[in-house]
Amino acid sequence: MTTTTQNLLTRDSLPEFFRDADHLDDFMSLPTAETVADLAALDGDVMILGVAGKMGISLARMIKAAAPGKRVIGVSRFSESGSEENLRAHGVETIRCDLLDRAAVEKLPRVANIIYMAGLKFDYRGREDFLWAMNTLAPAIVADTFRDSRIVALSTIHVYPWSDPRRGGVDERTPPVARPGEYANSVVGRERTFQYFSGLHGTPGRLVRFVYAVDMRYGALQEIASWVRTRTPIPLATGNVNVQWQGDAINHFARLLRHVETPATPINIGGPECVSVRHVAERFGQLFDIDPIFEGTESDHLLFVNCDRAADLLGNPTVTLEPMLRWIAEWVENEKPLYGKPSKFEVRNGIF
Repeated sequence: MTTTTQNLLTRDSLPEFFRDADHLDDFMSLPTAETVADLAALDGDVMILGVAGKMGISLARMIKAAAPGKRVIGVSRFSESGSEENLRAHGVETIRCDLLDRAAVEKLPRVANIIYMAGLKFDYRGREDFLWAMNTLAPAIVADTFRDSRIVALSTIHVYPWSDPRRGGVDERTPPVARPGEYANSVVGRERTFQYFSGLHGTPGRLVRFVYAVDMRYGALQEIASWVRTRTPIPLATGNVNVQWQGDAINHFARLLRHVETPATPINIGGPECVSVRHVAERFGQLFDIDPIFEGTESDHLLFVNCDRAADLLGNPTVTLEPMLRWIAEWVENEKPLYGKPSKFEVRNGIF
């Protein structure tokens, strides 16, 4: 199979709207030309651990489309029906595995390239022990087992302190810190675990401090659009957000396999703009012909990161803010399906 310009993510390929979830998923799984080139230059096959989440299925499909000659393997417990069948229908092999089961992990195929997407963020109260196990013990098992692979591991911006967005946001030079809430602390543990084993075994890797992805069905922009349309007061304390089209994000994840370092180092992956929540809400208000309702005022103390290093390494996203706003407005106005899993970008106490 040859990847042509008709099945690449380009500025010229952007649709006016999305007919349905299948249309959206197909578009979101398109590789960029740069991804095709990077994967062609990358030796070995690719395995995605924790593939069954919101982003993993699109990522696996995209990698297979970009590198049809490579073996692409998706690993998960596959607790939700349909995800395994979806992957197989697009040429992705699947393996059921609990990443906390060392014996099961050791039976997985040894491939040259690992993308680690497993973890726990929401709904952990009452099972904090499982939160820490998923975010520290599972990474230890994986990092030790796949010591001879490249490992790109997803992290989060919640390892960063708050800052004044007018100063450009925090960058990778800022060390991870303990923030309120056990989730952020456990993710610092995840990063340090991968770094420890990377240094111990000389495993090349990257820690992806990933910011808010945008899909029609979830994410900060979808939430703001829904608030505007339902005339729900929009909290302004977190007055600026990083956003990035999910298709651009997963292309960057895959490309990072060619840009690993030893020991593993962090990189912020997200949109380049300091997007104003007020501006976004007012733009949705124009599209819906509704005056947004605001609550509170913008704070100069929030979680905002600088993604200049990724932009220099991988380029700016293909999809800019305005098309995302139009797509989301159409999706929300026509009451198309949502995941019902809020990003909680506005939460300021660290408790998700």
